[in-house]
Amino acid sequence: MSMKTILVPMEPREGMKGVLETALLLAKKCDSYVEGFPLRFGISEFVAVDPAGSIPLESYRQESAEEAAQARRLFESFMQANGVPRAAVGGGGLSSGWLDDAPEGEGFVGSYGRVFDITVLSRPDTNTIGLHNRAIESGLFESGRPVLLSPPVAPKSIATNILIAWNNSTEQARATAFAMPLLREAERVTVLGVNGGSVPGPSAEQLMTYLRRHGIAAKLMTTPTIDRGAGPAILATAKSEGCDLLVKGAYTQSRLRQMIFGGATSHILANAELPVLMAH
Repeated sequence: MSMKTILVPMEPREGMKGVLETALLLAKKCDSYVEGFPLRFGISEFVAVDPAGSIPLESYRQESAEEAAQARRLFESFMQANGVPRAAVGGGGLSSGWLDDAPEGEGFVGSYGRVFDITVLSRPDTNTIGLHNRAIESGLFESGRPVLLSPPVAPKSIATNILIAWNNSTEQARATAFAMPLLREAERVTVLGVNGGSVPGPSAEQLMTYLRRHGIAAKLMTTPTIDRGAGPAILATAKSEGCDLLVKGAYTQSRLRQMIFGGATSHILANAELPVLMAH
């Protein structure tokens, strides 16, 4: 499997340029079809939150329709400016398309994402609304596919120099399996054994053997024993090695535990300066 189909949930906001640029880098690398759709709040959420109805439903619907149109213009003008043609029905190759009748609510990210190889979203920042965070979780927990989180500024290249943050877990094994087409094509692959951030399971050395059998020559590194959590050590290594993709299993600990204690996923979601391919 390679990344032939890429889904991009669109919001009419500043950070979308980095998302589109990251998605396009991947699409050019894999000769992919990229599809956009408008990510919107579900109406029922507003009704539940505000029984007094201080936002008249009609005006909310109108605003939502205007935002969807704005998201579409943003997507289509970006694709046009970058010479990405509209897709022919069932056609292959680098192309793009827009899904007009996407339902409201972030749950659609996870359900529709099941028929794409990967979903691209921006990593959360301080201005991110709850809808966006729930969309990331929907993609991670519901699609059965990986999510690619773009940094605020898109990199110059993607997946030429890849870091695998190996913590022995099921989630990390799944993320690594999804990344295999990219790992095979990469110029450099580094396996980072995460000391103190691990669960019981196969060692980084055992992963190296697995990769070699797939024809992937990787370099092995280990983090120093971690006092301040695995997240900072993983990102520091990615930076010092000049990596342009991090492959990371998401939420090895439960989400609740991560919310209370913080975890590598939470730290990386908040701070990564390179694209992160995540899977749960």
